[in-house]
Amino acid sequence: MPQTLTARGPVQDDVLIVGAGLAGLFLALQLAPRPCTVISPAPLGQAASSAWAQGGLAAALHPKDSPAQHAADTVAAGAGLVDPIIARLIAEEGPARVRDLIALGVPFDRTPDGALALSLEAAHSHPRVARVAGDLAGKAIMDALVAAVHAAPHIQIIEGVRATGLLQDETRRVAGVILRDHDGTLSTRTARETVLCTGGSGGLFQVTTNPPEARGDAVAMAWEAGALIADLEFVQFHPTAIDIGRDPAPLATEALRGEGATLHNRDGTAFMASYHELAELAPRDEVARAVHTERMSGRGAFLDCRKAVGAHFPEHFPTVFAACKSAGIDPRTDMIPIAPAAHYHMGGIVPDFWGLSTLDGLSVCGECTSTGVHGANRLASNSLLEAVVFSHRIAERLRDAKLSDPGSAEGHVPAALPHAALQTLRKAMSEKCGVVRNEAGMTEVLNLILELRDQYGPARAITTSRLIVTSALNRKESRGGHYRSDYPDTGEPHRQFILKDTHTEEPIPA
Repeated sequence: MPQTLTARGPVQDDVLIVGAGLAGLFLALQLAPRPCTVISPAPLGQAASSAWAQGGLAAALHPKDSPAQHAADTVAAGAGLVDPIIARLIAEEGPARVRDLIALGVPFDRTPDGALALSLEAAHSHPRVARVAGDLAGKAIMDALVAAVHAAPHIQIIEGVRATGLLQDETRRVAGVILRDHDGTLSTRTARETVLCTGGSGGLFQVTTNPPEARGDAVAMAWEAGALIADLEFVQFHPTAIDIGRDPAPLATEALRGEGATLHNRDGTAFMASYHELAELAPRDEVARAVHTERMSGRGAFLDCRKAVGAHFPEHFPTVFAACKSAGIDPRTDMIPIAPAAHYHMGGIVPDFWGLSTLDGLSVCGECTSTGVHGANRLASNSLLEAVVFSHRIAERLRDAKLSDPGSAEGHVPAALPHAALQTLRKAMSEKCGVVRNEAGMTEVLNLILELRDQYGPARAITTSRLIVTSALNRKESRGGHYRSDYPDTGEPHRQFILKDTHTEEPIPA
């Protein structure tokens, strides 16, 4: 049974930031001098997906590029569901946020004349991805932010605890969070404003590039509290995870294909041109389905970087090189075995233009949100961009805002899903609600989810998985990252917004 905790007395925090990835740390720094507290489940920088981002940060930084063109590429990649206003907003604010990161010490790659070195990635019409040492952008950005946060006097850091529930007062205003430490001890933390920056949900799938803790907890917590949620069926599967049996799977960055690497099956045949006119530079969902089809047919799928990168691999793409070498693969002379992996969740908690959810006292930022900018298929390297743009906007709204104290509050925390049951769920999600889906398979997953809920209660992983599968069943078409073999055609564009029915506690259309 879920545990109920109550919180009374003086409010502990002014602004409470849950999550210590790019969105959370950049927000904390941008709030200065307003005091804030950052909750991190591990030492800063060690549990965030942001640190694993290889490609970089997309922004219209080249003189021949423009925010209008970047926004147009974003809309085109999103398969009819991108909000063009949000696409224009992040494209226009992107260059300034890159300059903010440079000011914080992020060592973006430079050309010999000192300009930013910009990479071309799939579905971009212009090279616009700022990177670090080829594939170390996420780590370099996080290293710079962690150093700046440790030096900032207005930021308090609480490490070793994870948010497991939202506190709400009698008006349903969010009043903080319930925390669980490594020993399982629960405690409350109250705040005038709570900001969820907790990442995605890839850990709900057996094959993922995400940290295993990224299981969509924020979506489950916010939905249970009554927040508006959208587009949960749209999970992006990265087409080139390195298939060496690791959990999570190492990633072979899309920048490799931007450099000219090609996809082949086991007998050496290049296959992408037979699936899409843009071949290796087709949108991610197209490439992921092609890789999935080749693997399911028994032909296998491999990334060939031998000509495109060759001897330069160790210095140009050190992260990918190290992952390959650790498995006995030398990408200078061998093709890299690949598989699609759950990589990024386009759906999530709905915010307004300033990062405010539909619940008072709750802001949201980063991958746990559905801002409308990614649509059905996120454009490569727009995730870090979205995180810094919305972090900055939340900070602009809160920095000088007059925030009132919430009233006495309470929250509920379900039991965690046991490890064996979680692995059963992850396997079913990958097999039946993955790159290619159909009603029969997803109904099997949904029945499993309901059985697990009856056995273990409404664990966060069960709730978010159920919302993903229900949304995927309800979308009877194929669009972007959501491909149904029983409904292969694309219908009229529509987003799916859902709420919790307060009487039945079931998901309902909003």
